[in-house]
Amino acid sequence: MSSAAPRSGTQTSIASGGYTADIASVGATLRALRHDGRDLITTFDADDVRPVFRGAVLAPWPNRVVDGRYTFDGIEHELALTEPKRSHALHGLVAWTDFVVVEQDADRVVLTTTVQPQEGYPARVEVRVEYRLDADGLHTTITGTNTGDDRAPWGTGPHPYLVAGAGTVDDWTLTLPAAEVLEVTEDRLIPTDLVPVHDEFDLRRPTPIGSRFIDHAFTGFDRDTDGIAAITVTAADGHGVRVAFGTDCGWAQVHTADHVVPEYHRSGLAVEPMTCAPNAFNTDAFADDVDAGLVVLEPGDAHAATWTISAV
Repeated sequence: MSSAAPRSGTQTSIASGGYTADIASVGATLRALRHDGRDLITTFDADDVRPVFRGAVLAPWPNRVVDGRYTFDGIEHELALTEPKRSHALHGLVAWTDFVVVEQDADRVVLTTTVQPQEGYPARVEVRVEYRLDADGLHTTITGTNTGDDRAPWGTGPHPYLVAGAGTVDDWTLTLPAAEVLEVTEDRLIPTDLVPVHDEFDLRRPTPIGSRFIDHAFTGFDRDTDGIAAITVTAADGHGVRVAFGTDCGWAQVHTADHVVPEYHRSGLAVEPMTCAPNAFNTDAFADDVDAGLVVLEPGDAHAATWTISAV
């Protein structure tokens, strides 16, 4: 019998407050999350190669760098094109990195890795991922620390596919309290204009998703007095999932998970809080001076972002 680790890496489980979470070390991936036995995200087996970025950590950028090219501090860089069909650099550099567990308790685990200087990204950044459970849900904090001598562009976010209940995305209701949506080209999803939400993208009130297609970034969130915004998806029986995030995440990508593979097609709703907009490595701001959110880490600097997934 083989003693090799599962394909998704070393497995860690935590539990608290009726919640359980399974974390795989490859990509510091949230492989499963349940509340009272109910799945809150799409999952996969430990010995599977993680499909469609399910639960992966995205850093040092979320979403896309268009054409894999950007200029930083006057120097042009070219990243590997990890989304070949659209010719973009997709979802950062750590999604397939094997993280190391450095702290673990019954309800908490911390994993780390370091992005080493390389072609296209010549900075050194430590990535620290903390998962913590309590009665309020799963709290995730990703911290990037510049441990090198060069300034580093930085952004991060998660990639969970939420499961509201029975059925598919078509059967669920979405509440997305965002005032603006980033329009993209149809073929390559290249960001174009930031505009007020309209038609199928105005989801500020609970709205049946139905057959609508969404693969867009949103901003201009309605937040509470503590600066928290929440995106909620519910099933017909009232159960569902909520993702809440603070002002450290000014953007969120939402995707109805339209895939050519029937098993993955619209089986979960991707809700990805992001510290920056798509292609922020090439964009300072959008219309009305809306900040694209790129963080620049000076040597020794750290930046943290937190979000919470909870059952409805």
